[in-house]
Amino acid sequence: MPPPPEPPEEPLAGGNASGAVVRVGDTVRKPWTEATPTVLAYLHHLRGRGVDAPRPLGRDERGRLVLEYVPGELAMARQPLDDALLRRVGGLVRSIHDASVGFALPREHPVLLPAAEPDLMCHQDLAPWNLVLDGERLVFIDWDGAGPSSRLWDLAYAAQSFAHLVDGERPAHAARRLAAFVDGYGADTALRRALPDAMTQRCRAMYDLLRRSHESGVEPWGSMYTSGHGAHWAGAAGYVERHSAAWADALAVEPGSSGAPAAPGAPTAPGMPPRAG
Repeated sequence: MPPPPEPPEEPLAGGNASGAVVRVGDTVRKPWTEATPTVLAYLHHLRGRGVDAPRPLGRDERGRLVLEYVPGELAMARQPLDDALLRRVGGLVRSIHDASVGFALPREHPVLLPAAEPDLMCHQDLAPWNLVLDGERLVFIDWDGAGPSSRLWDLAYAAQSFAHLVDGERPAHAARRLAAFVDGYGADTALRRALPDAMTQRCRAMYDLLRRSHESGVEPWGSMYTSGHGAHWAGAAGYVERHSAAWADALAVEPGSSGAPAAPGAPTAPGMPPRAG
């Protein structure tokens, strides 16, 4: 008796930078790239240290990467997230960073927005559009862009996106969400002081990448610039910079009488790249 046919392929939304992504039954199929072996080694490393990440399942007959499909709702559908969930997500980001310690950084690995002094393998896109909520389960997906970075640079992106620090938000509410996320992470004093400026730099770096890509015709970033992403990141950068004093005030007080636990190897401001032009 022949084996049953595979379920039909169902295109999945997203995948701006990873090419065509489809669901086949309980699996996800996406293009295999030169960076994929390193990304898979990183996923195995994290899973071995207790991080709940999509399970790698090899390659299919078309040479595509096969991963576990994680059911649930994307966190971006609930934006802005409530404080309790933000603390949980902050704690998850901390667990990923802590578990990443000891993973050997690859040489000549492509990184979209590199940190000035990379010392830690990171997801690089820890954001609500890459977090699946399935009851109590929280799982980050889309690890294709993982590469060398730093706690500060990776956390700046995650904090800005999860706290929903975007143009039009009331600064007091956004500052409260930021504090909840960073409290969940357990950031130390140095990391808290560096975050406001790092968030501005990260937003501006993303905008500059999209603008340059549009000017030079580099895809998919060039098309993303004109489809709303450019305007979003320009607005976010201006908003984060204008209200940097509010973020600094919100992060000035660490929870607990003796302060939050220090993040091992947490970088300070010199760990950020120079301001993009």
